[in-house]
Amino acid sequence: MSNHIAVDIGASSGRLVLGTIKDGTLRLDELHRFSNGFTERDGSCFWDIDHLFEQIIIGLQKAKAQGITRCTLGIDTWAVDYVLLDESGGRLQEVYAYRDSRTNGVMEKVAAVISPEKVYAKTGIQQLNFNTLYQLYAHDSAELARADKIVMVPDYLYYRLSGRLINEATNASTMQMLNLQTREFDEELLALLGLRREQFAALTEPGEVLGMISADLEQQHDLPECELVVAATHDTASAVLGVPLQEGRSAAYISSGTWSLLGAELNTPLNNEQAMAANYTNEWGAFGTYRFLKNIMGLWLIQEVRRLDGGRHSFAELAELAAGAESFRSLIPCDHPRFLNPANMIDEIRSACAESGQPVPQAPGELARCIFDSLALSYRSYLEELEALTGTGFDVLQIVGGGANNALLNQLTADMIGREVLAGPTEATAIGNLAVQLIQAGEVADIREARALIGSSFAITSYQPRPVPQLQEVLQRWDELNAALG
Repeated sequence: MSNHIAVDIGASSGRLVLGTIKDGTLRLDELHRFSNGFTERDGSCFWDIDHLFEQIIIGLQKAKAQGITRCTLGIDTWAVDYVLLDESGGRLQEVYAYRDSRTNGVMEKVAAVISPEKVYAKTGIQQLNFNTLYQLYAHDSAELARADKIVMVPDYLYYRLSGRLINEATNASTMQMLNLQTREFDEELLALLGLRREQFAALTEPGEVLGMISADLEQQHDLPECELVVAATHDTASAVLGVPLQEGRSAAYISSGTWSLLGAELNTPLNNEQAMAANYTNEWGAFGTYRFLKNIMGLWLIQEVRRLDGGRHSFAELAELAAGAESFRSLIPCDHPRFLNPANMIDEIRSACAESGQPVPQAPGELARCIFDSLALSYRSYLEELEALTGTGFDVLQIVGGGANNALLNQLTADMIGREVLAGPTEATAIGNLAVQLIQAGEVADIREARALIGSSFAITSYQPRPVPQLQEVLQRWDELNAALG
């Protein structure tokens, strides 16, 4: 029985998960869990990247203490954020968090130089003000010029473990700087930023072996012998790999966490005018695929409500309170920029409801119900868009990630979209990370076989749609609310 460890780090937490195949079943064991989050300093938002590296070491020490002496290891994190390195491999600055306000207005500045239509035709990546293209445009140009290498967050963590520099393709595609035709960094966009191709390492595909963890690290910290395998380092790319195989059915997916990523796996990009108008993205997936998807604000909304409420209620308790609150009483346009990083999420939700003439949610259950109802309606709208753009009618919506645990939201989603929702597995991101390691190790033949293994190894919950008597009135209110925002 071989040991494989997924380092899976999201915007709010991280974990090291051990994966093994026993009796034809993929088993997961959590080795270590830790918190993550950005901090504000001098008006800017930064990640504590050293904390993340330290937690990886702690997790590996725990693995060794449990008797794991050899393993493979893959890393995935969130996208778009980057690290600047000098010639000696040291960081030039702290790592900006994508919610930092420095990119406000930058899309408009870039659009005055190169049209958004041209950028989308080149890259197929949706316009988001925190894309790496706009972050780098806002970055101090002198500091960028001093950077010997520019890598993404998981690339940097691999570098700290191995000494090898890479730019893993699934995460690099989110930079909005890779050309779909050449499958390389676009020269015109590099010139726009005053950057050179040699400031980036070679694009690396999931499944490549980087070699062993540094001998110095292994000896200094008493770590297992780890063979480093390049995972699909963008967490959404790994989560999509962790979506179970649905034989004979056409499935869309939602990777539900801090963000909700709704989309479909395509073999060719779809970067036409209609896709751009709907702001869908073509992020690169593993094994020659594309993640054609829409970013939706997601569970960030409820995470912030819980935090500001002092953590008095667990997420499960908030869902229970929401189930007891009046349905569709108050709705918010989840994807409005006002909810990206407000000073106070609760105040922002209440203000949005008051401004649109709706009852203002007060109690935690009312706030949670407002969020879940609004998310379910967002999922309906975007699934309809996805079907129109791809020309595909989807039989089922597969929800993976932390949101798969939210029975209320899953049922509301099934009710809104009028078709079956399949929820699970929760740990799809770690599972997708492990899938690449299993394929590389030869324990499964390919991603098809890996997905079949996933489907037989983890519980999947089915939610069948129920009738909603006030559906037409709710949909009209929803349309009017979004139309009022232009």
